[in-house]
Amino acid sequence: MSIRSACVALICFGFLGYFAYNLFVGDHGLEARARLQTQVKSLEGELNGLQAVRERLDRDVALMRADKLDPDMLDERARMILNFSHPKDIVIMDKSPAAVLKP
Repeated sequence: MSIRSACVALICFGFLGYFAYNLFVGDHGLEARARLQTQVKSLEGELNGLQAVRERLDRDVALMRADKLDPDMLDERARMILNFSHPKDIVIMDKSPAAVLKP
């Protein structure tokens, strides 16, 4: 084996090692793919939660439309926003720190 063929073989093994290393730990390697898959699962769970919140808000908005105004929903929202109660309501005051609403 000549020196030239040994250098070519060494260079080929160097390229092979470089590509094998990047296959596992590179920016687009197997480890990065595993991290991205766990991130995708986490974000899918968050998306499902946000979709449920949006559906609830859409339902509440539909009940507040002028053509289909639900009196109970209007009464509930007005009392919550204005901090009022009906004269016949029983109000229980809770002074614990957890009961205090934060803005």
